[in-house]
Amino acid sequence: MFDARPVDTDYVRHRAAQFRAQVERRLDGSLTEEEFRPLRLMNGVYLQLHAYMLRIAIPYGTIRPDQMRMLAHLAQHYDKGYGHWTTRQNIQFNWPKLVDIPDMLDHLASVGMHAIQTSGNTIRNTTTDAFAGAAPDEIADPRPYAELLRSWSTDHAEFQFLPRKFKIAISGGARDRAIVAAHDIGLRLALRDGKIGFEVWIGGGLGRTPLLGQVVRDFLPEEDLLPYVEAIVATYNLAGRRDNKYKARIKITVSERGIDTMRAEIEEEFLRRRRDFRGVDQEALAQFRDRFAPPSFRNAPTDDYEAERAANPAFRSWTDTNLHPHRVEGYASVIVTFKAHGKTPGDASAEQMRLLADLAEEYGHGDIRISHDQNVVLPHIHKSGLPAIYAALREAGLAVANAGLTSDIIACPGMDYCTLATARSIPIAQEIATHFRDEGLEDEIGKMSIRISGCINACGHHHLGHIGILGLDRAGVENYQITLGGDGYDIPAIGQRAGAGFPAEEVVPAIDRLMRAYLELREEPSERFIDAYRRLGPAPFKAALYPAEAANA
Repeated sequence: MFDARPVDTDYVRHRAAQFRAQVERRLDGSLTEEEFRPLRLMNGVYLQLHAYMLRIAIPYGTIRPDQMRMLAHLAQHYDKGYGHWTTRQNIQFNWPKLVDIPDMLDHLASVGMHAIQTSGNTIRNTTTDAFAGAAPDEIADPRPYAELLRSWSTDHAEFQFLPRKFKIAISGGARDRAIVAAHDIGLRLALRDGKIGFEVWIGGGLGRTPLLGQVVRDFLPEEDLLPYVEAIVATYNLAGRRDNKYKARIKITVSERGIDTMRAEIEEEFLRRRRDFRGVDQEALAQFRDRFAPPSFRNAPTDDYEAERAANPAFRSWTDTNLHPHRVEGYASVIVTFKAHGKTPGDASAEQMRLLADLAEEYGHGDIRISHDQNVVLPHIHKSGLPAIYAALREAGLAVANAGLTSDIIACPGMDYCTLATARSIPIAQEIATHFRDEGLEDEIGKMSIRISGCINACGHHHLGHIGILGLDRAGVENYQITLGGDGYDIPAIGQRAGAGFPAEEVVPAIDRLMRAYLELREEPSERFIDAYRRLGPAPFKAALYPAEAANA
């Protein structure tokens, strides 16, 4: 697995020392908050509703046990004992004191971690599939390419002041588990004549103007990855709008200028940059592949696992729900959900982080992933170790059998933390999760994607939920719009607004009506909500949400 190079460690230590001096100047009054703002954003520090927030990079969601233990240390000594997994496979600490953040960055540097480019108008953390290197449908492990992009983009002199933030995702499987269509650049590994390349998408994004990306190149040879991506970003850097931050993302640039115009300019820029490109991408790529070489998988019996499944219904339920197929026989990937009913989605305590580090070392070849669903994946677990893992997770409150179910909700921090939020997200998520558990409907409903955002910036990715919930302010009162039919995986789609919003106390009853209508309408138990919605269209589901309107129609 990937280890930080010495040059990376030296670099992040240097950046941490720079920021320490900047913090000292802010604290002694030499810098105003406005002057300090661009400096802190360059180091992943935000000013939230109640305190500063530090967002730490976990490149492509891959983290080592020693790094996880360092996050636990930071949570315990500099925060309130927990951190928050984000939808970009990073972690946020919501309560650090500004004076302590330089020390936190020094601690991170000691294990090859940092907070560089986790904010600002630059290229953010490249995300990928949490099951990378383990999923049976992969063309190749996408993480070496993600690391190539990370190395190239970090402190890239040309792209530190883009019109707006810029996000890249890469997917290696036949099924897209990285949601490439919703990113500024999306890359899907592809094969042509036995050679690896990429299908390239541009112009996706959510927020106040949600748009799905479009294919700009149907096949890009592997060796051209860096110059072509650089050509895309360079073209956007010149053509993107800087007069209006709400129209500054590449999705607006593509929408206004058209994909054909963008393609022609990108291709012209690509030919120019490929001719002069001095990168050592192929040499570096070979090194990265070595670092991401698969572990030495073992061949062992799984009798104890099968026996425990037969004897323990709770364990069987957990394995039915929280395991993902592995490419090696006898192995599975374990999804550890941080969505216990009634808890804040995505919050992880220091004790839980240490447990995951221990389990990864003992049973999982030292490999841990953060998923964009705000969960954690142990990607390489031999099934013989699953009974012990389950017992340890259960004791820590992490053995909830709900991966991909109604309570596995993605939710932004909302108005409990964020200065931009116009409504709360966390209490709505908690109420929905506990309601369907208490009603005994969660297992019957089955696979379901619910996503909640506390404002129009859509950090909860509500547009991509089978059911999306957007919290807004209506004359000082929280009001929640519901969208239906979104999806980021099988058939990418932006959810459509169902109708008028609901006050906070009516959201759970509305979702309850929606779920019960789905249970009545589905053809068989295996038909998911999203499949029933596509088959029937929105009308019967809108009727369930707005029964009075349906009665008067």
